[in-house]
Formats: sequence, C-alpha cells, structure tokens
Amino acid sequence: MGKDYYQTLGVDRKAVLPEIKKAYRKLARKYHPDLNPGDKSSEAKFKEIQEAYSILSDPKKRAQYDQFGFIGDVPPPGAAGSRPSGFEGFNFSDFGQSSFQDLFENLFGGASRQRAAVAEQGEDLLYAMVLSFEDAIKGLQTKIKLNRLGPCSACQGAGTSSRGGRQACPACRGSGQAYVQRGSMKFSAPCPSCGGTGALRGEACGSCRGQGLEQRTETISVRIPAGVDTGSKVRIAGKGNAGPNGGPSGDLFISIEVKPDPVFRREGANLTVKVPITVPEATLGAEVEVPTIDGTATIKIPSGTRSGQRFRLRDKGAAELGRKGRGDEFVEVLIVPPSADNPRVRELMKELDKVSGPNPRAKKG
Repeated sequence: MGKDYYQTLGVDRKAVLPEIKKAYRKLARKYHPDLNPGDKSSEAKFKEIQEAYSILSDPKKRAQYDQFGFIGDVPPPGAAGSRPSGFEGFNFSDFGQSSFQDLFENLFGGASRQRAAVAEQGEDLLYAMVLSFEDAIKGLQTKIKLNRLGPCSACQGAGTSSRGGRQACPACRGSGQAYVQRGSMKFSAPCPSCGGTGALRGEACGSCRGQGLEQRTETISVRIPAGVDTGSKVRIAGKGNAGPNGGPSGDLFISIEVKPDPVFRREGANLTVKVPITVPEATLGAEVEVPTIDGTATIKIPSGTRSGQRFRLRDKGAAELGRKGRGDEFVEVLIVPPSADNPRVRELMKELDKVSGPNPRAKKG
C-alpha cells in the first residue's frame, strides 16, 4: 500500500463524498499557502491534501485506489512485487505492458467511455483593497464589485443542454459498477461506459460548452473587521469561483493595504501621536488637548516635563484583531521654543538664563 489518502484527510475508509469534501475544505483552509506565507511545511501539507482529495473525490480513481492501493499503471515504491490479497497465482504478465485501464477496456470490448463528471471545489479568489487609516482602525461594511465564475444561467450548472439530458447508463443499469469473470477471478471496476457515475450525460450546453460555469460580475457586501492592517487577509466564505459539475464554491480572500496617516503612527494595536507644547507648559505644567482616533482627549502635563516624554492613554488605540479590547495611545510631547523675533521674549529669556541654574552640559563629578 502506498500513501494513505484517508489518513491524510482524516476520514474513515467508508466516508461518503460530502464527508470527504468537508474534511478537505477544513484542512485546505488551515494549510493554504496564502494563510501561511513562507511556511514550507504547510505548503507541502497543502499539496498532500490536494492529492488525496483529487483521488478520493473521483469515484473511478477511488475505486482503483481502494482495490489496488495505488493509482496509475505502476505501484508506488515499497509496493513493487506485492499483490493485493486474493491475487496470488494470477499472472499479470498475460497482459504485457498494458495498464489496468487497458485491461478493463479489453475485457469489456472497447466500449465507449465517458469521463466521470465529479463535483469539484471551486478556486479561491484574491481581491486587493486599499483602506483609509480610520477605516482600518474602526472597521467598515462596504460593497465591492467582483468578477467570478458562477453556475451557467443557461443550464443551471448542469453542463448539459437540459436538466433532462442525463439518463441511466444502459451498460451498468445505473449502478456505476461493471463486473467480468476471467477464470477464477472476478473483477469489479467503475463502469467504462459512464465512468462510474451510473448516468450518461446529455448533449453539452452550448452556452458554457459543458463546463457548467460562466463568468459574471457581482456586487457583494463585505465586512472588514476593526483592527486590520497592511498584510491582513479577510476571508469571505463561498464567494470564490463556483465548483465544476455542481461542486461547492471556493472562498474570497481580501488582501488589505492601509494608507499612512499624517497624525498617527501605528505599532501593532498601539498608536503614537506627537503633540507640541510650549516652554511655560513644560515648565509649570498644564492640561492640553490631544487628538485620538475617537476625537480629542485631555492629558495632564506635569511641571518639569522634558521634550520627547511619552504619556499613555489606555484603550485609545486600535482594536486587537481576533481578540477583545483595544491597544493604547502614546502621546509624545515636543517642546517648541518661543519666537526669538519678539524683543520682550528675548529679554525674558535672558532673565530666565540667569536664574535657570547650572549649565546642563557641564561635566559632572
């Protein structure tokens, strides 16, 4: 036995297709490369999940895998020379280099075959959105115009010219399985006439050429949560491309870019703002108004405040993305000297210089 695809998806060997789809979607979202940038292990795991789903979601491939333990003409490394239980003494060399597919084609007399129309999950889409600083901090509800694949309006996604175009396969009587006896061996495999679906497709839809999908432009409403930042991705479930053959739609991922703000600087969930104060305010102390993302607030400047000193306003920052609560705002004060063009100011500065104490640059000790 080669790879255990059931173990890869975490499903039972008797799992039905909806269970397999559910397990695949859950794991695909967890290990998707867009959600794990630079993570090679997640990328490798994502490829394993895709490979497992491609086999187990296809009735024909799954039947071969369940019966022989591998897909294709040659067993995987480690399985060479081994034979599935019940095949002892059977000489496969009777068929030369032909594949198992050729074997069943020969046994059934080269009957016309039809590829199984397996429902597949649609592709995910990526949409780039540029937000203002305030919208990123507070979040918003908005509408976007999106180009995506949806079910064909002419055939309602069936891929055939009419919903009545599908009929039970006469070769297997709708069972999807075919059997043949060769000596003491009895083979069971997906019916080569219908590909294991149990039904024959009707004439292909002329509008979508049998794909069951068409390109369409939709306007959808999306909610951007508070606290997003440049590089954030917001997932909108089920708004990617519709899946072929009636499969579920993929997801839409909105990639966020935030415009810089002229007043605030962001550090994670915390905000920083620089506020000028006068020499008297720094020397004597004062109460000054400062900007916040919610409006204005008043902070108390203690006497003797130095330029560059920072003051904290709790819970005035950005929302913590994926958590409750907000960050803080830090106010950095910058002392602005008065204009030296005013003679009175110059006179007062000279007086201040006489009483202000020792030179702060004088060498200590």
